[in-house]
Amino acid sequence: MKGKVVVVTGASGGVGRAVVQELGARGATVALIARGTTGLGSAAVEVGAAGGAGLVYEADVADYRQVRDAAERIEKEIGPIDVWINVAFSSVFAPFAEVTPEEYERTTRVTYLGYVWGTRVALDLMRPRGRGVIVQAGSALAYRGIPLQAAYCGAKHAIKGFTEAVRTELLGEKSGVQITMVQLPALNTPQFSWVLSKLGRHPQPVPPIYQPEVAARALVFAAGHPERREYWVGASTAMTVLGERLAPGLIDRYLARSGRESQQTKSLAPTGVANLWEPADQDDDYGAHGAFDDRAHPRSVQAWLSRHRGLLTLALAGGAVAVTAARRARR
Repeated sequence: MKGKVVVVTGASGGVGRAVVQELGARGATVALIARGTTGLGSAAVEVGAAGGAGLVYEADVADYRQVRDAAERIEKEIGPIDVWINVAFSSVFAPFAEVTPEEYERTTRVTYLGYVWGTRVALDLMRPRGRGVIVQAGSALAYRGIPLQAAYCGAKHAIKGFTEAVRTELLGEKSGVQITMVQLPALNTPQFSWVLSKLGRHPQPVPPIYQPEVAARALVFAAGHPERREYWVGASTAMTVLGERLAPGLIDRYLARSGRESQQTKSLAPTGVANLWEPADQDDDYGAHGAFDDRAHPRSVQAWLSRHRGLLTLALAGGAVAVTAARRARR
C-alpha cells in the first residue's frame, strides 16, 4: 500500500477507522470519506501519525452526487485512485414490524446503495486506466439473516449479489480492475452505541467478538491480494457460511429461540444515540472500538490461515513428504 491512493468510506469510526490506521502504518495516502467532522479529523491525524497521509472528504454515501464529487476532488488533489474500500453503513436494531418505511429505506440507501455508488464511481475512474482494486466490507450476515437486523441483513445480501454480478462483467471484458469482498464476524465497534435501536436494552455483537483491527488487517490484505473473489474472517464467519449451506432450517429454528437475547445486554444502558439521519461523530469522536474491549479477541487464527493459505499448503505438503520419507526409511 505504500504510496498508493486509497479511498475508505465510513472512515471516521469503527472498522473504517481501523482500516485507515492500518493503511497509514503502511505508508498509504488515504482519502477519508464520512459525514462526521470530528471523527474524520481525528482519523486523519492518526493516519499521519502512523506514517501515511490522511485527507478528509465529507460526504453522505447515500447520495451519488456527493460520492462522485468527493472522488473527483480526490483525483484532482491527490492523484489517481488505486484502491477503493467500501465500509460505510447504518442500520436499525428492531423487529422488522417496528422499522418504519423511511428508516428501512434510509438504511438501504446508506448500507447498500452507498456501496453501489462507491463502486460505480470507482469503476468510472479506474476502468479507462485498466487498473484498480475495489474491496467490499461484507459480513457473515451476507449469507445468514438474523432477527432484529432485517434491514442490515438485506443490504449485506444485496451487496454480495451486486458484487458477484460486477465481478463477472469485469472478467468478461478482461478488465484490469479487480473487485473482492471480505465477510466479517461480530466486531467491537461503536455501531452498537450509535445505530438506531428500539430494543429497550443496549445492543451487543453476537459472541465471539473480534476487535476491529482484525477486520482492518483482512481488508487491507484483500486490497493487496484481490485475485481471490472472497475472504472469510473469523471461525464464526466460516461456521456461519458453511452451516447455512448444510442446515439452514436448523439455523432458522436456533435463531428463533436465541437470536433476540444474544444481541442484547443488561450490563450497559442504552445510549439514546442514533446515526441513521445525522452523524453521531459530528461533535464527538467515537474511534474504532466499541464498548466490548474486555470481551473482544485481538486476533483470529482462521483469518491468519486464510491470508497465508499458500504457506499452510506448503507446510502440509512438506509434512506429508517427511512422513512418507520416514516410513520408507523404516522399511
